[in-house]
Amino acid sequence: MDEEDPGTNGSRPPYRYIADVLRGEIHDGRYRVGDRIPSQADLEDRFQVSRPTIQRALGLLRDDGYLDVQRGRPAEVLPWEERAGVSKTQFQEPEITPLSLKTHIATAFEEPHVTIDAYSLTTETLGRALVAPLLRVQNRELNPESVTLRLLLPSLDVRLAIPRLVDDPDDERPMRRLRQLVRAHALALRSSFVGLTEFRPDIAASIEMRAVPITPVQKLYLINGHTALSGHYQVVEREVEFGRSGRGAIYDVLGINAVLFAYRDDPAEPDSRDSQFVAESHAWFDSLWSTIAEPLSLFE
Repeated sequence: MDEEDPGTNGSRPPYRYIADVLRGEIHDGRYRVGDRIPSQADLEDRFQVSRPTIQRALGLLRDDGYLDVQRGRPAEVLPWEERAGVSKTQFQEPEITPLSLKTHIATAFEEPHVTIDAYSLTTETLGRALVAPLLRVQNRELNPESVTLRLLLPSLDVRLAIPRLVDDPDDERPMRRLRQLVRAHALALRSSFVGLTEFRPDIAASIEMRAVPITPVQKLYLINGHTALSGHYQVVEREVEFGRSGRGAIYDVLGINAVLFAYRDDPAEPDSRDSQFVAESHAWFDSLWSTIAEPLSLFE
């Protein structure tokens, strides 16, 4: 069945997945203002879905102000200022280095063996970065021999310093909300890997998640053994929904906008600052992974 109801199996329905892929390609500059994206027929072939699914994905992007969708011609990318009334800078990930996480991940999938170790509060940012390359692997546009992911996340059965209610640090609702977010993003990522193994049994693909009883104050991505991306979480106060429990102001971190600094190992200069940072980051990650980290349970 092409159209799934969101949340029925922990993964996004196809039309939202396709909308996220196209939105990411617009953000990364593959399609610029005024460009026409591929026709609906071409998108059907690319994503292997029905015409209504493509139309629903384009409808989401139209409603968000990304695309001008007119009958009889391919959709056209709209200017930034028309996108849901916000500015271009609100959509872009701030970054110090010239390459974003999405670009680093996409480049990693061009190598024969892809390894990604990640330490973060949730897997949301990584999940977004993996959407396009995983789809290209499924479509045999990219052909790595192996893809290995190791994810370190905070333990879901301990009290973390963040998030917490501003007026009542003992209120359990922020932690319940975080547990739901972690499980949702992690299940979606695991679902993507299940799809990869089904479509590409010729690729050795594995994903393992472990938890540590530590509140993350930074995020770290180790890519293909030679690149480290590191960023700090900044604590902010913001209003959030607690479902039927109402709203509340919490102290939280917005990891999706964390600035990432890139370091690359240079075999010719093993004593360089970048090479030492990459080596120490791998040692730090492995020390947690092999000692206090425990398998992460994604179910209540």
